[in-house]
Amino acid sequence: MEITFLGTGTSQGVPVIGCSCAVCRSVDYRDKRLRVSVHLQVQGKSIIIDSGPDFRQQALREHIDHLDALVFTHEHKDHTGGLDDIRAYNFRQQQDMPVHAEPRVLDQLRREYAYIFAEHKYPGIPQVQVHPILSDTDSFWVEGVEFQPIRALHYKLPVLGFRVENFTYVTDANYLSPEALERMRGSEVIVLNALRHEQHISHFTLQEAVDILEDLAPTRAYLTHISHQLGRHREIEAELPSFIKLAYDGLRVTVS
Repeated sequence: MEITFLGTGTSQGVPVIGCSCAVCRSVDYRDKRLRVSVHLQVQGKSIIIDSGPDFRQQALREHIDHLDALVFTHEHKDHTGGLDDIRAYNFRQQQDMPVHAEPRVLDQLRREYAYIFAEHKYPGIPQVQVHPILSDTDSFWVEGVEFQPIRALHYKLPVLGFRVENFTYVTDANYLSPEALERMRGSEVIVLNALRHEQHISHFTLQEAVDILEDLAPTRAYLTHISHQLGRHREIEAELPSFIKLAYDGLRVTVS
């Protein structure tokens, strides 16, 4: 399996509009963060988790010429704002795009993208094939690839992370139950969100994420959904345990 980090930033991205902090002024390419998303190439399939507002730019940058399915963690706009851009894959592949999400998330998509789900469709709009994720404990299948859901809380909002083979991906969370942590345990690679140093109502801090990862002890771990408040990439990564790295946009990781 090959994992590509399409975006590793918060809902505002980094740099933040109008901000002149050291991170936002940094010339290090690792400090330029689009909205969070990840691309999986697994078992011959091309699958993306979350299509935020930067989806088109990310797909072009990484030359993702084929997409088999789209999976959503939750309904916030920084994770769903690029859904319209699947049109390019509809036209290229001549088929509807499979979209997997919890029923609540699908309902939100129907409201925000009413034209996609309209009874009488305008020519050329995105075409989707909806697949509800009906359980947060039972595995589901995405184009023949097994996804194991990982329930997390994003403040009071239930969100999903996913384990695919030896890879686990959790973003936008500030609570994982003991049961969820056990589902993650044994993964070769774990990706977890770490927003900043200070406490936040809906995201893990850097220390909280490190504590979880040290307990789970994967071979490798990567932090994502990083804000400009965390600090510059090279300085923060130098302070982390050796098996934990900060993810950055365009990073590719191979998982056995």
